[in-house]
Amino acid sequence: MNRLLVFIPTYNEHENVGPLHAELRKLPLDFDILFMDDGSPDGTGKILDDMAAKDPKMKVIHREGKLGIGSAHFTAIRHACEQGYDVLVTMDCDFTHNPADIPRLLEKLSGYDIAVGSRYCNPDSLQGWSLPRKMLTHFGHFLTSNLLGLPQDASGGLRAYDLKRIDHHAFGPIQSRSYSFFFESLYVLIKQGYKVSELPITLSARTYGHSKMSLTEAARSASFLFRLCLENIVNPGRFHPSRDPDRIEPGLSDPQNWEPYWRQKSRLSAFVYEVIATIYRRLIIRPNLERAIRREFRPGSALLHAGCGSGQIDVSLHASYQITALDISLAALELYSRYNPQVHRLEQGSALALHHPDGTFDGVYNLGVVEHFSHEQIETIYREFYRVLKPGGKIVIFWPHRRATSVFVLKVWRYILDNILKKPGEFHPAEPSLLDSEKQARGFLERTGYKFVGYEFGPRDIFIQAVVVGQKPA
Repeated sequence: MNRLLVFIPTYNEHENVGPLHAELRKLPLDFDILFMDDGSPDGTGKILDDMAAKDPKMKVIHREGKLGIGSAHFTAIRHACEQGYDVLVTMDCDFTHNPADIPRLLEKLSGYDIAVGSRYCNPDSLQGWSLPRKMLTHFGHFLTSNLLGLPQDASGGLRAYDLKRIDHHAFGPIQSRSYSFFFESLYVLIKQGYKVSELPITLSARTYGHSKMSLTEAARSASFLFRLCLENIVNPGRFHPSRDPDRIEPGLSDPQNWEPYWRQKSRLSAFVYEVIATIYRRLIIRPNLERAIRREFRPGSALLHAGCGSGQIDVSLHASYQITALDISLAALELYSRYNPQVHRLEQGSALALHHPDGTFDGVYNLGVVEHFSHEQIETIYREFYRVLKPGGKIVIFWPHRRATSVFVLKVWRYILDNILKKPGEFHPAEPSLLDSEKQARGFLERTGYKFVGYEFGPRDIFIQAVVVGQKPA
């Protein structure tokens, strides 16, 4: 095993650190040990320093105050990645985890990305535990299994991570720094496609000390678990690492103020809007977009998604097309990269002044973009699209209609917020150019040099957006 690190977080473990270190050193393995102490008032830190002075393969990190078990594990993972370790094993200090299980855990890691010690594979795994602790533990497993779909032991600290197989950016979306770190980290890695194996273990009652998991902390963890479940519905991209844009335009002006729109979703009105918008995007807009793109463009075509936003609607197109996603907001590009890890390129830019050479793309498409611009700006955008299109290339524009059902619903919801709930707020930047008719759509295309190819406005998306198609002459 190349470069193995065993990590143990400590807080008031002065009775355990010495015996645990001795047991670890009896193992027939070559490995380093990292203890991380959160300012234990019982002198644990001093004992660890004395031990490290005698063991050249042991390191101690001291932190000021009790910063959280999840924070300690996250810091250890980052340390292991930065120091070039191939495998990281994590365990508790109170002997609920048996050091003798580590070789078996490493065997379980073969062919997998993560191996976890499981309390639920054997019926007698919790020997000597009190009934309340058993009930709390099994209830937590019931929640993680049924709400997050994690059949593994998702809340245990005995784990092995194969850092040669796991990209260090994969840990970036993990937010929790408390006990909920354990099920969130496993959930995030599994959502990214990493594979987990389990080792059946027996957890005896603690040799020394007592559980540091309070009822308050258990309640916080349960609340966070429900939040993860909801986020998987509303914002599944948040579980994937973001990617840096391939191109950034320094000092790019954002007159419509999209950056804060994509960054703030905390207010109740914004959250409710996002839930409704997400359902609409997935169930209605996504199949409508896929139908239009596959109808108008051959597989392998180079396409520009101009004004890509969060990218919830074209996730399945990247396997068939080379898509360049462009947006004026870096926050939007960050979200897009989480939803669409296969995107060909990510670029910051303005549709009013594209930096691409003439004839770069086979097609250009966008959804819910042009209505935020004036008529003069729309013509400028269309001419820029015309310039970067190859001869015969097409634009596909999803343009919200002035008589759309969504316009009516949003007016009603705004009235409720302003006059009944007394919580006024805007859901998105202004829409001065909602589409009036097919005639108007045709006029924009023909004035900017396109051949008018098609127009649809009907029940496929509940009468919300017109699909306008134009073609650059061959």
